Amino acid sequence: MVTHVPSEAHGDERGALLHFVEAQRGALRRSVIGLTDEQAATRPSASELSLSGLLKHNAECELNWLRMAQQRPNEKQRDQSNWHESFQLTGDETVEGILAFWDEVALETEEFVRKVPSLDDTFPLPPAPWFPKDGRVSMRWLMMHLVEEFARHAGHADIIRESLDGKTAFELVAAANS
Repeated sequence: MVTHVPSEAHGDERGALLHFVEAQRGALRRSVIGLTDEQAATRPSASELSLSGLLKHNAECELNWLRMAQQRPNEKQRDQSNWHESFQLTGDETVEGILAFWDEVALETEEFVRKVPSLDDTFPLPPAPWFPKDGRVSMRWLMMHLVEEFARHAGHADIIRESLDGKTAFELVAAANS
């Protein structure tokens, strides 16, 4: 779990972007260190967010963007009827299972980004009210968006974890490195 993003080799923009994405994944993953599934599902504030829900949402979010970039169907496609389930563990899902799923997605993302001919290559955005009509984004944009998305939710995770048991991000980094 990366806590310090190393300087990339000169000109290795892909490596730098992948390191920054991994650093933010690590922040989210560390948020559940030492918690049971029940504790990770706790919602200690007015928000409906939980740590396990944040993990699942970010793993599914990464998969969704990866599938858009690959121009392949998303096997975990959400719609209005089940969007809420992307923020909560359902059925027999566990934190351990979500983390393993996210590991697979992360590996696939890295392999895809390393193989794409250029970070300037683009892919179409699907029709949605929040996307421009006939919009396209680059692979570079994709990676920056994942940093943005994960960082936003890592902040949520920091607050939730501290509300649960007082543990701060620095304590969780130390626990992860011990």
